[in-house]
Amino acid sequence: MATRRGFPELLQVVLDSTDARALAEFYRQLLGLRYRPGDEPPADGEPDPAGQDWLVLRDTSSANRVAFQQVAELPEATWPEGPHPQQLHLDLMVPTAADFEASHERALGLGARLLNDRSDDPEEPLRVYADPAGHPFCIFVAAGTQ
Repeated sequence: MATRRGFPELLQVVLDSTDARALAEFYRQLLGLRYRPGDEPPADGEPDPAGQDWLVLRDTSSANRVAFQQVAELPEATWPEGPHPQQLHLDLMVPTAADFEASHERALGLGARLLNDRSDDPEEPLRVYADPAGHPFCIFVAAGTQ
């Protein structure tokens, strides 16, 4: 990605989690990403020092996409209302209605909770989920491809 001189470049989105490894695995499988070298899960029974601190997922071009920071505690967002509003959410897009349904099944199978279903909205079909740590995210069909 080329940047204009004098402007910062967005490197990645970072999500806090009380279980950084589990949340990284959720998004790795949901989005088809891979770990930055050195951040891969250890062999069964081995210690996971990276998973207790900071993990990064990259796309196929090795660009960082999302990172996970271990925290001691984190109140779950209570979207759409309540004492803990979301501070950000991820918008995820798929090209077709078939991909929309497949992504829905994948998200639920990986442990996401459905928070709002607007899949029948003719203008913008979308679903809002909470990931296993409670962070809201949306999946929608790209405009003009339904």
